[in-house]
Amino acid sequence: MTLLSRIDTRIVKILLAAASVAYAIYLFTKGYWGAGIGMVLVATIAVLASLQSIRMLFVFVNLRQQRMDDARKWLARVNPAHLWPRRRATYYFMMGSLAMEHNMNEADRLLREAIRLGLKQSTDLAMAKLNLAIIASSRRKTREAAVLLAECKRHDTKGFLKKEIKQVEQAIKNPQQVRMRAR
Repeated sequence: MTLLSRIDTRIVKILLAAASVAYAIYLFTKGYWGAGIGMVLVATIAVLASLQSIRMLFVFVNLRQQRMDDARKWLARVNPAHLWPRRRATYYFMMGSLAMEHNMNEADRLLREAIRLGLKQSTDLAMAKLNLAIIASSRRKTREAAVLLAECKRHDTKGFLKKEIKQVEQAIKNPQQVRMRAR
């Protein structure tokens, strides 16, 4: 294993950001205002890159455009150990959401890990709870699904998931009707 593959990329990004800020300050003190302003822009980009994984941004873009296969490819390139804890929670949330199509057990594990790490936005937390409620109802664990659904309602403060919550509630109350409609 080479030295470059063992280095935590967060540390490298922070060092580059700090060096670019220091160089911008140096340019201002020497009177090179134009170069200093340009370096401040470069430093801003370096700071933002150190806080956010560029690959995760590509995942967000692909998910917005409904290109799930491309999103999976970009997520496969992300090393969760090199993400900040909140970003790691978002990583596991996205992996769990994408895994729901193929493997419910893996999706359950990933979504629970995302909740454990602490999702940043309450809407993401509500969506994770909703997905867990769907998984629980598919396993015929109606009590657990109802509890998760109640937590989902509590976290969905803006009402983005009202329609989906009602659909899952109907599926929990009348599982036979939902199966018959699917046929």
